[in-house]
Amino acid sequence: MINLTIGEKAGQVFIYIVLITLSVLCLFPFLYVVAVSVTPESEVLRRGVVIIPESVTLAGYFEVFRSHGIGQAYKITLFRTIVGTALNLLFTIIAAYPLSKKYLPGRSSFLLFIVFTMMFSGGLIPSYLVIRSLGLLDTPWVLIIPGLISAFNLVIIKGFFEQLPAEIEESARVDGASELQSLWKIILPLSMPVLATISLFYAVGHWNSYFDAIVFINDTDLMPLQVVLRNILLNVQAQSAEVLSDMERVSTIAMQMAAVVVTTVPILIVYPFLQKHFTKGVLMGSVKG
Repeated sequence: MINLTIGEKAGQVFIYIVLITLSVLCLFPFLYVVAVSVTPESEVLRRGVVIIPESVTLAGYFEVFRSHGIGQAYKITLFRTIVGTALNLLFTIIAAYPLSKKYLPGRSSFLLFIVFTMMFSGGLIPSYLVIRSLGLLDTPWVLIIPGLISAFNLVIIKGFFEQLPAEIEESARVDGASELQSLWKIILPLSMPVLATISLFYAVGHWNSYFDAIVFINDTDLMPLQVVLRNILLNVQAQSAEVLSDMERVSTIAMQMAAVVVTTVPILIVYPFLQKHFTKGVLMGSVKG
């Protein structure tokens, strides 16, 4: 057992106090959003800041889920997140694996072009013209295909592949394995930390994205969840609250907070399962450029 001096014990106590304080500060906004989403309007107006509501109502959630198109919006968002993340990961791996090989002809030029896209883009109008010429407007694929590969994520996965011992692949080739077999049976199983991390990056990006749907989609049945909830909140702000009973009404702020919870909780549930891979996956993938 290690004996600590009084100064060391005081230092540890100070560190714990700082960490607990920071944790509370980070957790407070989320607790406030959840509390206000289930608090009657009269109590919100009376107390101002609500963390533990005196009375609970789910009227805000009922109004959000009663709104037209919320079920279809969930389907579109789930399709975009699941299918989009799978395709993102597939094409990013296919591009990163050969670029991780130093013997690839023209490797430096390819990397230069990829990094160039991280700093410069054609802009919204050229992107719109290209997407229209490809026939992707008003289709679910317009939410996936234009952002199929993220240059930043590609560089991270490429760097992770470069960290793996070359001797493993060389021994596989001696045993008669092809490049695809080496990638599937050796490289990918060893790369699960970075793949889990990049998968989460892609999934969160798909789940939270809404601007591309506003620009490239006019069909309301193809609108993702974020856009539909945004429209709901805009409509609520333009209308007076609906009377539910003699004692409570659905307030605008309750519906706003309920919409935030509805959009945040599903993707938040995924974090604990992938959190352990974050540090190892990102740090090892970013050591080499």
